[in-house]
Amino acid sequence: MRPVSAILPASTARRAPVSAKAEQRVRDILRVGRSVFAQRGYEKATTTEIAKQLGISEATVFTYFRGKRELCMRVIADWYDEIIAAIEGGLPREASVREQLEFVVHTHLRLFLIQGTGLCELVLSEGRKREADMTNAKGAEQGAEFGEAFIELQRRYTAPLMDLLSRGQALGQVRQDIPLRMLRSLVFGPMEHMLWEVIIAGRQIDVDQSARDLVALLWPALQTPDAELQALRRLRSEIQTALQGS
Repeated sequence: MRPVSAILPASTARRAPVSAKAEQRVRDILRVGRSVFAQRGYEKATTTEIAKQLGISEATVFTYFRGKRELCMRVIADWYDEIIAAIEGGLPREASVREQLEFVVHTHLRLFLIQGTGLCELVLSEGRKREADMTNAKGAEQGAEFGEAFIELQRRYTAPLMDLLSRGQALGQVRQDIPLRMLRSLVFGPMEHMLWEVIIAGRQIDVDQSARDLVALLWPALQTPDAELQALRRLRSEIQTALQGS
């Protein structure tokens, strides 16, 4: 599956480097850009500061990126790629759907709340700002230009969870009477709320325990209504079989 950064609209895709030196330069710009955007947010971050930290001219940054907005989009896309790879690469597909869900939640919280809080604030804040921009003429043009890119970022980012929920439905473990998009929101909504608490209140959380607690709350709402009853019936059958064989 192609990475997020490879499926952005042409207007936000980077200009392809032509040498190993240019490739390294792009990686350096993205590395420092990630740090600056995370620390300062989009509005206060500048390509001048990014260039200064790298010891290069601002014109060199513009050799590879058309401007600050394009660079920011690429930084976010590359960060999403890393999280997606961590989820897809580590997902224990032989485990139960519930256990896989706990892995997804735990990985999401770990990478967002510990490794990338600054970028999380950037993504959430910019996403809400673009929604506001779309309601006025001044921001509508810019919102239309980058809205498509962010929609694709979010779709690609949530794909592993959507696939897990879909497989859970096929196995009869996840309810089928509610659209997948609503089940997806049920999972991501509480995690976003946790993130804002960390950002705004500075509250630290135990990621391991938070993931377990959240899944304990979510799973009864996600699983098929009679799943628990079926599990009890299977357990009773197994016990009866064991007793008969003893």
